Order: sequence, then C-alpha cells, then structure tokens
Amino acid sequence: MDPGQVAAVAAGTSAFGLDLLHALTATPDGAGRNVVVSPAGLASVLGMLLPGARGATAEELAKALHTGLDPRQYALAVGAPDGGSRAGGDQVVLRRSDDLWTQQGLAVAPEYLDTLAAAFDTGVRPVDFAKDPAGARRSINAAVEKATEGRIKELFGPRQITADTRLALTDALYLKAAWASGFKPANTSERPFHRLDGSTPSVSTMSRTGALRYAEGSGGIVGEPWQAVELPYAGGGLAMDLIVPAQGGYTAFSKGLDQAQLDRILGGLDERSVDLTLPRFHFDTANDLVPALRSLGVKAAFDAPDFTGITGITAKEPLGLGAVVQKATVEVNEDGTVAAAGSGAGVAAMAAPAAPESVQLHIDRPFLFLIRDTADGRPLFLGQVTDPQAS
Repeated sequence: MDPGQVAAVAAGTSAFGLDLLHALTATPDGAGRNVVVSPAGLASVLGMLLPGARGATAEELAKALHTGLDPRQYALAVGAPDGGSRAGGDQVVLRRSDDLWTQQGLAVAPEYLDTLAAAFDTGVRPVDFAKDPAGARRSINAAVEKATEGRIKELFGPRQITADTRLALTDALYLKAAWASGFKPANTSERPFHRLDGSTPSVSTMSRTGALRYAEGSGGIVGEPWQAVELPYAGGGLAMDLIVPAQGGYTAFSKGLDQAQLDRILGGLDERSVDLTLPRFHFDTANDLVPALRSLGVKAAFDAPDFTGITGITAKEPLGLGAVVQKATVEVNEDGTVAAAGSGAGVAAMAAPAAPESVQLHIDRPFLFLIRDTADGRPLFLGQVTDPQAS
C-alpha cells in the first residue's frame, strides 16, 4: 500500500469518528452520557461493504468515510495498519479480526471476495440465516466475544439478524496496553469531579508528575480554552490523548471540534513537566448506528440500495443495508488501558420493487411549462399558463 493513502485513510477515519461522536451526542440525552466509539472498527466494516456498493450507495458511504479513493484501494488502506494485530509481550496487545458471514449457497462475486481477502484477510463463513437466524446470530456473537476476550457480548440483538439477512460483516478490536510510565496506586485518592449538570461527586482519581507531551490554547475554530496531554503506552507505538476544555466550556468546545482543530491540538503537543490527575474510568457503550449514519448522509444504502458488486447484477434478490451496530468498552486505571469494540453490519434481502400504480393527470388549473435542451439541460423557454383562452 502507498503510505500516503494509508495516512489519508487514517485522517479520514479520524474525521469520520468526530462526525460519529457529534451525531451520537447531538441530543440532550446523548450529550450528557459517557460515549466510546471505535471509528477504526466501523470504518473497517463499512470498508468491507464499500467495494460491493454502486452508484449513490457507494458515493454516500465514501463521503461519510471522508475518502476519495477507489473502493478497493480504500479497503486495502483501511485494512493495512498494523496488519490487524500488534503485540509487545505482556505490555501491549492489539488484535483486530474481520469476518464475512454469508447465507449458505449465496453466490458472492469473486472480485468482491478477492478484495476482502487481500485487504482484511477475510474468507467466507457460511451460516443459515434463512432457516436458523437465531443460530447464525449466536455464531456471529460468539466469534466477536471470543476475539475481544469476552469484553463484547451480544453484538447483534435478536431483531438485528433475521431470516431475511443474507450477509453480516463484523470487526472485532481488542487492546490491552500498559502505560510507558504508570500511575502509582498509592497516589490515587478521592477528588471532586464537576459534572455537566453542576453536581460534584468524589471520584477515584490517579495522580502523577513527570515529562509528558502537553499543549494548551484557546481561540481558533472552537474558541474555548483547552489543555491537552498525551500518555504514551509501552513500546511507543500507541498513546492516549486527553483534551480538556476549561470549566464550563465543554459543550461549546465539543460541538465545535473538527478534524482541522484536532490536528492543530495534537500538532502542538510538546514535552513539558506535567502535574497530572486523571479519574479512573470504566464504562460500556452500545449503539444502533443507523440513525447516526443517516444523519451523516448515508441514506441510499438503506432506502434505495445498490450492492450489486457483492452478488452481481443478475442476483435474484436485491440487497440492502439493515442493522449497523457497535458495542465498545474502555477501562483506564493505574496500569494502563483495556478497550474492546465489536462492529457489525447486516445486509438483508430487500422486497422486490412493486409495479408502479397508474396515475391520472387532468390539467384543469394553472400550470408551468418548460422547454429545454435535453442533451445539456438548458432551459430554452419557461413560463406559466393561467388562462388557456387568453391571447
């Protein structure tokens, strides 16, 4: 893979992640809850789907993913980083696995399978959605649970895999990483934490002082003051970045944060001596991502889908995107971080389009008219008729 394409896809995935986070926190209920998403996980699932999409379906998916690459090149780039896994002894473990689950006997286009094999090292795992959707769902969920060390259970719910499902695409991501320099448990204490609603509970808070990459600023696109710090994991290849708006400024800052601003914040990190406190946290998030994707402009995949690149244009059943789900978990403590995510998309057989009903048009009222060049669309004449008898 061209390193430039891999870097471009990484930046696009980051922008996609910000879009996703904004969509999930756009409501008052969403804005006030903890949220963790895996942009890389969902980008992988949609990256597996994209080579099979055509027309507006492909265009909308590509736009949401912030990519202008050919679908095959995008798949190769999104599947390229770390080869799906990274290990550093007991210090850092990063594993990713991608699977394509298909209805037994479904004919899948060889070109589509070749792309998935080259990009994601993914073969076909046949199940019988039509006759045993519950059994198929159990198999898929069990594979994701195993790949995430038991952290992600029941990725797909009972109504998300049905007898109409023909394919399911899944990504499982698991990370266990120790800090390069950990927090001493003896320094952990109860400290106040200021919630958005104004309440101030005491929470278990870690503490350390030392050299870390740090930045601060205000103004710019977001306009709110902020501080940022980077906590590296062992081995130097991974890090956690924390961005902290000033008290009272979180809502405005988070809504205004875009990829350009994020790039400026991370680009400004420089080594400083930092007296840092950080609450311990551990929570899970489960999201039905269909509404979020729709808000990002992915509509044709659900409403007027064209996935003929998966099964070919002569397939008996048209396919459409159904469920898109993600479950994620993150735990941060004195030793480091354990995080996992399962992402999935179900592709179902769509009902054949109904024959159009006959219509009636009696022009018995004022009307507009247009005379145009159909080759280039130029309007030659445009007018209205309010009285046919008038001269």
